[in-house]
Amino acid sequence: MTATVASSLPPRTVALSRATMDRLIVPSDVNFHGNAFGGKILADVDQVAYITASRHAKTTCVTASFDRADFVAPVHVGDLVRFDARITCVGRSSMEIWVRVDAEPSEGGAPRRVLEAFVTMVALDADNRPAAVPPLALETEEERRRFAEGQARMAARRREAGR
Repeated sequence: MTATVASSLPPRTVALSRATMDRLIVPSDVNFHGNAFGGKILADVDQVAYITASRHAKTTCVTASFDRADFVAPVHVGDLVRFDARITCVGRSSMEIWVRVDAEPSEGGAPRRVLEAFVTMVALDADNRPAAVPPLALETEEERRRFAEGQARMAARRREAGR
């Protein structure tokens, strides 16, 4: 199943653009409590979302919005952090990317969920105007569910912006 607005571009799968990034949290990344600065984690979320979006669109992209990002567990100095990003939904020039962040102690232990966020990226052409993106080829029931949920979030963002 291919899902998006009409496009002459060939569809691309979620797997083709998926990006993961691993990072070690070092002392310069943390606050006085030994926890990673939230802004550092969010900057990495933005970066891995960009990688995913640009892989899908095959062009430069910019961040249009960040949906709610609640930290549900702290990230400590010495933790290994994994950022996993996947496209959930595409519009004409925009792409919603779901990023999941997990952390685990470098000396071993079970990973723990740190946060999940949805980042909307917009593809740009050579003149820095919004560019059409390929349709999303949905291969699994989970991808179809995430696409439908993404369409609802995109519609809500448009309503909130008065568009």
